[in-house]
Amino acid sequence: MNARLLRLLPWAPLPALLFAILGPAGASLEIPWLLLGMQFGLDDTGRSFLFFSALLWLFAGWQARDLLAQDPRQTSFGLFFLATLGGNLLLILAADLAGFYFGYALMTFAAYGLVVHKGSPEAWQAGRVYLVMALLGEALLLLAFLQLAALADSLRIADVQAALARAPGREGIMALLAAGFGIKAGALTLHLWLPLAHPVAPVPASAVLSGVLIKAGLLGWLRFLPLGMVASDWGWVLAIAGLIAVFYGVVVGLVQTVSKVILAYSSISQMGLMTLAVGLGLAVPDAWPLLLPAVILYALHHALTKGALFLGLALVGPGRRSVLAGMALLSLSLAGAPLLSGALAKYQLKVAVPSGSAQDWILPMLALGSLATTLLMARLLWLLARAKSPRWTAPPARAFLTWWLLVLLALTSTWWWPRHTPMALGLEHLGSAAWPVLGGSLLAWWAARRFVWRWPAIPAGDLLWPLLRAIDRLRQAARWPLPPLDGPQRRLHWPRWPEGGTLSIGSSRAQGLLLLFGLVLLLAMLWSR
Repeated sequence: MNARLLRLLPWAPLPALLFAILGPAGASLEIPWLLLGMQFGLDDTGRSFLFFSALLWLFAGWQARDLLAQDPRQTSFGLFFLATLGGNLLLILAADLAGFYFGYALMTFAAYGLVVHKGSPEAWQAGRVYLVMALLGEALLLLAFLQLAALADSLRIADVQAALARAPGREGIMALLAAGFGIKAGALTLHLWLPLAHPVAPVPASAVLSGVLIKAGLLGWLRFLPLGMVASDWGWVLAIAGLIAVFYGVVVGLVQTVSKVILAYSSISQMGLMTLAVGLGLAVPDAWPLLLPAVILYALHHALTKGALFLGLALVGPGRRSVLAGMALLSLSLAGAPLLSGALAKYQLKVAVPSGSAQDWILPMLALGSLATTLLMARLLWLLARAKSPRWTAPPARAFLTWWLLVLLALTSTWWWPRHTPMALGLEHLGSAAWPVLGGSLLAWWAARRFVWRWPAIPAGDLLWPLLRAIDRLRQAARWPLPPLDGPQRRLHWPRWPEGGTLSIGSSRAQGLLLLFGLVLLLAMLWSR
């Protein structure tokens, strides 16, 4: 039964992928008897997010089938994997507040099972931090959604977005939306769960956590913030926070010693670029028509590239230099090396930056961000090249073939994506893309030669631990009857799941098939409309 559930994982996202490619434009569906009357639709933004999300879920499912074949907890993994997938696809297709919130909450809380899957002390600790941050985000969003529904007297997302643009007291609601979705997107100071959750989750789960789930926060901003409608000072707050995150993620990532933690901080840095673009769209509404396709293109590039990097970690082993070469190509693409997908994604962002004084300080920062990303990815490759895995067992050959197919798609994704501004391949543009990568590579070579990599380590979670120490001191001063909040190296003695990390939830095969049937039925109904 366990093996049958794992075999289901690669096929579960396939209907959504086909619908994203072949589904009719503007398809819509309303189910009046479900919750408050759920509505679904497929617009251009939703189609793009549905495509790259379903595609990465498909590849992660294939890798999970091979990498977790001997895992004793594979049944619980498969169930949480399918539930998280269902919530993710549901929120992308949702056209009303109730459907979006239901899918968002289902995805969020089902992903907790992926984070704590291993059942180690580190996994339980990461799960607790993830759950606290998730509950905080859900509370902020619920408060914002209730106010939006009251403003619009409607649950349709298009209506509440327009009502927010007209509302005189919109700044407070936008702050709730920015923070609530910012937790999922890993925005600066709201990212504390991300570098703890990614390293402890199984590799296929880490791939979708970093590649897809954090994009749900980005999609929430696109759906609900009045982008391109009104100007708001919150836009500049988001833009500056995003720009700082680009470099903050690199600085903290450089002193890490675990590959998955480095990739987690890289996600914080890369999401900073998308946060910057959303902030600019909120601050300068006239620039949004160019910024929106740039954000979508960058989300596509990052989802596939980061997903392939995480999945590649399980394939790097003795005698697998070809995998290391593939990881190097993905790293170069993430940094924006010429002719790879990252170069076009970054070019789109540069073209979309509004003209005027903003260009004078943003464009140089984007180039320095590429240099910083090159340094961080060089750090990752340096660790992978020096890693020793005496007990490493090579996965089946099909796992390597599947991964290389994803690598090929990731390296070329932005070039075959139909919605982008063609990039001139002249020496000026190639040079502007090449010099940050060359400069970062030279700095990385110098650092490796002089062992500058051996800097003092910052615990994964960075700002979380000073915050917990401050709360602990406050608790002691106030004599609150709460358990002590331990640091990153100590175990938190909080309640656990039953022994073995699994729950008695009935027939796993039947529930997995039921969820898949429900997704196929929903997509078929949408298609028929």
